[in-house]
Amino acid sequence: MASAYIYKTLAANNQKKLTISAWVKIAKVQEQMIVNSYYSGSYWGSLYFGSDGSLRFDDYRTSYILKVRSTELYRDTNAWYHIVANFDCSIGSPTAKLYVNGSEVNYLHQTIYSQNATTSWNTDYSFQIGKGTDLGGNNFNGVMSDLYFIQGYTYDASTFGEIDSTTNLWKPKTNPTINYGGTGGNSCHLKFENSGNMDLDSGSNNITFTTSGTLTQTQDCPSNVFATYNPLDNYFANSTFTNGNTTIVTNSSNTTYNTSTLGIPSTMKCYWEAKFDTVQSANGEVGIVNTPTTGSAAGGGASRLYYQTYGISVNDGGAVWSANADTGITLGTLSTSDVVCFAWDGVNQALYVRKNADAWINSGNPTSGASKTGAVKSFSGTRTMFPAVGDQSGSHAVGTSTNFGNGFFGTTAISSEGTNASGIGKFEYDVPAGYTALSTRGLNE
Repeated sequence: MASAYIYKTLAANNQKKLTISAWVKIAKVQEQMIVNSYYSGSYWGSLYFGSDGSLRFDDYRTSYILKVRSTELYRDTNAWYHIVANFDCSIGSPTAKLYVNGSEVNYLHQTIYSQNATTSWNTDYSFQIGKGTDLGGNNFNGVMSDLYFIQGYTYDASTFGEIDSTTNLWKPKTNPTINYGGTGGNSCHLKFENSGNMDLDSGSNNITFTTSGTLTQTQDCPSNVFATYNPLDNYFANSTFTNGNTTIVTNSSNTTYNTSTLGIPSTMKCYWEAKFDTVQSANGEVGIVNTPTTGSAAGGGASRLYYQTYGISVNDGGAVWSANADTGITLGTLSTSDVVCFAWDGVNQALYVRKNADAWINSGNPTSGASKTGAVKSFSGTRTMFPAVGDQSGSHAVGTSTNFGNGFFGTTAISSEGTNASGIGKFEYDVPAGYTALSTRGLNE
């Protein structure tokens, strides 16, 4: 939602209670809006992340009449957070609370409404989901799911989520009991599950919203978190991350690589797909490695993917490199329309590669097990490996987009869907038998 947002002008409503619930996964630690109710620079309410990763809940009407800040900082770009904000200013001692993953936060600051205050949240302002620019901040940059905006009722986190008895993790309730307040109200529930109508209200009021920009649906959800690239592994790289951290553009001043948020353990067989958004004379590379950049600066062998002892890369000239040596195996000429398909057999520590729906190069057979037939590179021992992208030259800015199973390369959806016996993720081409997507559900198969 980095540039897109959803909005509607609210009907005037003098309710003194409100509950907001949403599942969010941030792509970047920065000040960014979840939802707001906006009239002008002097009248607004907002629920958002601060630049430090704190959670904030405000109402400003020429001065702060509600100002709540969490002590905790939320900076994990691979985690889903369930956020609930509520208030009740109808009572003698008004309350306002924030919950994350079922637990009430600790408060760094609390300015609470006076009793029966007129709130910006329950006024005929523009209700905006993901838009921050009106308030001088950033639009929401990440993924959002299962948003409730409920006027007139105060619900805590346990209404919307519960502890999973098997994993002991906080999970969504699929059918919580919610009072939407009757026809004509503003209360709504956006699931974002209809790819053709992403701003559909599934609540009983059937509110019509408008979307500015284009929203992209994702397979990533609280119950199945897919890998992306890790913006925390970017200290020397200074790469640019977009499209939910699946598109990378390297810095033209650095030689570097970036790794994924999830690693592939030695018990897993994993499949993913990558594209070069720019092809620059064999300077871009996509592949796999067991360690983040280890150099003390961006440059030199320690900062190059193909240079690593347990690094394997396909450059945009089609050549396969590992441990600073050309393997002599090639995919042939690559263009920006070509998909590089990877199958990493973590059990046997072997990598198989193909272009599009072509045969696996080197007469590879990803299902060959311990024989590692046609693997472009294999290792002895066991180790956790990470999909990675980078460049080989400090004078080039290389762009790549990876489909870890969300069904998109950047903002472009796959044109067809290959077979996938695991049923986890959507890929352009067929997934080999026994392989699955790099996601939390895939890791637990």
